[in-house]
Amino acid sequence: MHSAAITGTGVFTPTETISNDELVVAFNAHADMFNSQNAKAIAAGTCAAKPHSSADFILAASGIERRYVLNKSGVLNPDRMYPSLPARADDAPSVMAEIGVDAAQQALEQAGVAASCVDAVICAASNHERAYPAIAVEIQSLLGTSGFAFDMNVACSSATFGIQTATDMIRSGSIRSALVINPEICSAHLEWRDRDCHFIFGDVATATLLQRTQDAQGPHFTVRSTKLATHFSNNIRNNNGFLRRTRDQMEDRRDMQFMQNGRKVFKEVLPLVSKHIAEHMSHDGITAADLRRLWLHQANKSMNDYIGKKVLGRDPSPQEQPNILQDYANTSSAGSIIAFAQNSADLTTGEIGLICSFGAGYSVGSVIVERS
Repeated sequence: MHSAAITGTGVFTPTETISNDELVVAFNAHADMFNSQNAKAIAAGTCAAKPHSSADFILAASGIERRYVLNKSGVLNPDRMYPSLPARADDAPSVMAEIGVDAAQQALEQAGVAASCVDAVICAASNHERAYPAIAVEIQSLLGTSGFAFDMNVACSSATFGIQTATDMIRSGSIRSALVINPEICSAHLEWRDRDCHFIFGDVATATLLQRTQDAQGPHFTVRSTKLATHFSNNIRNNNGFLRRTRDQMEDRRDMQFMQNGRKVFKEVLPLVSKHIAEHMSHDGITAADLRRLWLHQANKSMNDYIGKKVLGRDPSPQEQPNILQDYANTSSAGSIIAFAQNSADLTTGEIGLICSFGAGYSVGSVIVERS
């Protein structure tokens, strides 16, 4: 039985950002147009008026201050309010593959590993640009890795599920290394015209390189153990799925884009995640005092604060539980990996941390790592 280690990470960050203030101006303009166009129906009580949003509301509800997006102009166009990502020719790299390759190259460079030495590529994300051929196989071709590649989707838990999958293959001896890549183009499946969720998501891509521990060439994190769980729920749902969509779908079916019952999610997911982490730590013989850092899924600051307090038995410090939510917003499966990539280099040999993600499904995944 071999052991696995995280030897490199990479984060692709788009160049364009949208502040809460910018988003609110666009959303309120859209709401005014909608209310004007539907004034008679609103007066008759057959149509609900759209309320205004505010930067204060967004910050209080989520802890988000801004988000990175691949296309700002489309999102901020009150007549449109979704990104303009034109379809590419079949012989051109897909958007997901392009940003995934960028993150993967950063991870490879950090680890000092050539792409040709990688045995497997897993593209794990909440929505994929197409059904097939697999985005992972396209990334494999663009990078020049060997072996095989495949896509997987466990919504916001896709990264941790991908890490366990890669870790299990390394432990079994079937591969020596794998890239788990999370290209999350969340702006394309968010309903920007819904006040309850229009501020939640941003775009990004992350990559995590895992190798046999004996192959690590520098500082790394040994994967001590992993734990996954799922429980079906309709409280977070997207019936459209893929990134290419038509305005007709958006108009006719609200559930064709991201939607959630936020109160139920908060009530049901927090106990599920807290219990999951506690059981994982107990099984691995780790106490709260042993835990140097928590890298949690970046969905909502209040949710993370609750989980951190449950796990540690007290309010966590910003160093113990770093948040990147204020700058990146919710980036689905990539959030916990951004937090890990940007807040892990200071750990010293023997210190232990836990990566955790959770989301639609419901799904929850945790990875306990030790600095080596």
